[in-house]
Amino acid sequence: MADGSDKAVENGSLNSAEAEKPQIEPIRLPTVEEIRGQDIWNNCAVRSVVSGVMGGGLGIFMGLFLGALDNPLMQEEMTGRQQLIYQAKQMGRRSWSSAKAFAVMGFVFSAAECVVEKARAKHDITNTVVAGCATGGAISAKVDSTWWEKALLLKNGSLIFKSLCSSPLILSGKMIIYNKS
Repeated sequence: MADGSDKAVENGSLNSAEAEKPQIEPIRLPTVEEIRGQDIWNNCAVRSVVSGVMGGGLGIFMGLFLGALDNPLMQEEMTGRQQLIYQAKQMGRRSWSSAKAFAVMGFVFSAAECVVEKARAKHDITNTVVAGCATGGAISAKVDSTWWEKALLLKNGSLIFKSLCSSPLILSGKMIIYNKS
């Protein structure tokens, strides 16, 4: 009788141990539609355009928010209607400006990262670093169209490299570290 109760206790502990183990699902092959979707998304042009459109959408919302915070300089002298019109125009200007800037950032970053990833045949942080530097260079080129002429005239190229790469590089690095944790 003692042997039967010992077996019952052992069976109970085995059943609870088996229940605690996660069930392993069998490996499932992707369907044809999933493979086609992956092939479409792996195209650098598609990925870049989608990122640019999404960046533009984000820019519109950022512009609306930041444009609403602008106060007219002569607020005391303006009527309520004039202030409303001023706010609406300012929100429209900010939205358009932010939409263009974010669309360019999204497009350039995504295109650079995709091209570098395909050229290196690796998916790692180096792709993000190079894409961040390319994005910083594109934004700097937009701000100052003669940046490359100045870079050629300067003897210290590291200063130009640091100025072009620092902000997007830090931002992309922080985002990767945050996403991994």
